Amino acid sequence: MDQVASNKPQPAAGQAERVIRHPALDRLYHWLMASCVLILMATAFLPILGIKFEWLDIHWVTGVVLAALIVIHIIRALFFQDWRNMWIGLRDLREMRRDLARLFGSRIEPPKPGKYDASQKLYHLGVAVVVLSVVCSGLLMLLKIDTPLWRRNPYLFSADTWGVIYVIHGMAAMTIVAIVIIHLYFTLMPDSWYMLRAMVRGWISREEYTKHYDATRWKA
Repeated sequence: MDQVASNKPQPAAGQAERVIRHPALDRLYHWLMASCVLILMATAFLPILGIKFEWLDIHWVTGVVLAALIVIHIIRALFFQDWRNMWIGLRDLREMRRDLARLFGSRIEPPKPGKYDASQKLYHLGVAVVVLSVVCSGLLMLLKIDTPLWRRNPYLFSADTWGVIYVIHGMAAMTIVAIVIIHLYFTLMPDSWYMLRAMVRGWISREEYTKHYDATRWKA
C-alpha cells in the first residue's frame, strides 16, 4: 500500500501553500471597472482644472461600458456566485461595534472574518450605492446629447427634474473621488499587500489564510 501511495502523482511544489482568493474572471472585472472609474474621473474633472480636450465622447462611452459591467456583475453575483459573502448580517454588525470600540481603546480582540470582513462589506455597499447613483443619473443625462445610437431629447424631464439628476450625478462623482482615495490608502498599507497581490495574481498563501481568516466562515 505504501508503495502504491508513493507512486501517486504529488502536487507541484508550492501549490498546496496557495489559496485562491479571486478567480481570473473576478480580477478581470475588478480591473475593468477600476479603469472605467478612473477614465470617468479624468474626463469629468480634468477639464474643470483647465486641461482641455475632447472629453465628452470618451466620458459617455466609458459610462455605458461601466453600466454593462455592473449588469454582468449583478447577474454573476446572484446566479453564479455566493452573494451571501457580501451580505451584512447581525454578526457583521457586532464585529463593526467591536472594531469601533477598539478605536476608543478597547482590548477586545475581534474574531477572524470570513472571506470579507465587516468593514469590507460596508465599503462594498457604499461603493454599490454611489456607483449605481452616478451610472443611473449619467444614463439619464445621455438623453441630452446626440450619439450614433440615439437622438437627444432634453425635454423628456422638466427643468426641476433635470436639476435633481445633475445634483445626484455631481454629488455621487465627488463621493467616488473620496472612495477611490480611501481604497488606495488602505490597499497600499503594508498589512494589506497580500490582498493587493491576490487581486493581481489571484492567490494568498496558506499562512496568510490561516492568520487572517476563519476557515469555518471561508472554506477555501
